[in-house]
Amino acid sequence: MLADQAWAFAPGARVLDVCTGTGHLAVAAALAGARRVVAVDISRRAVLSARVNARLNGVRVDVRRGDLLAPAGGERFDLVVSNPPYLPAGDGGIPAHGPERAWDAGPDGRALLDRLIAGTPRVLAPGGTLLLVQSSLCGETATLAALAAAGLSPRVVTRRPGPLGPRLTARAPMLEARGLLPAGRRQEELLVISATRSTPLLNLERPDALKQMLGRGH
Repeated sequence: MLADQAWAFAPGARVLDVCTGTGHLAVAAALAGARRVVAVDISRRAVLSARVNARLNGVRVDVRRGDLLAPAGGERFDLVVSNPPYLPAGDGGIPAHGPERAWDAGPDGRALLDRLIAGTPRVLAPGGTLLLVQSSLCGETATLAALAAAGLSPRVVTRRPGPLGPRLTARAPMLEARGLLPAGRRQEELLVISATRSTPLLNLERPDALKQMLGRGH
């Protein structure tokens, strides 16, 4: 559990949790002693859930509703974390409503990833770190290249291979047709990718510290 690995968050850091969902990562950062925590989600239900969870845990989290990095405005953060929707959508779109909004992200699963990567330099403080989670089906090389193009120094810090989750299994023929999944393969890797602006904020040599970021199965 990431919440049990409090050392992963530098004490006194300014933390932004994008696509916060239940607010787990934001609450974990606050419990670990982050100086300021902002959590963002476009879902009203997620915003309410994150606020309730922060209150139940007795921590202060500034939860805002909005699209990705937009609610962060002109603020700067030492750590940006995100477990965004990254599943290739069956219809190729981005749902505006319903539970699918929590996991569907366009025809190749990169609709939100690419926007997040492009916008992060505007909110990441010098020496800060971005941590994000994605499936290998979305293109590891594409993410590393996009992060480098954005002026960050990226690397994969955790890999967790395993079978496709139920949603991706049901979409396997579609993924094969789009060239996202080799024929007959029913495996993926969940990746935690770090990207820094010069001096890393975190000690990421222990990959088990990021286990919770990989915990959302699809």
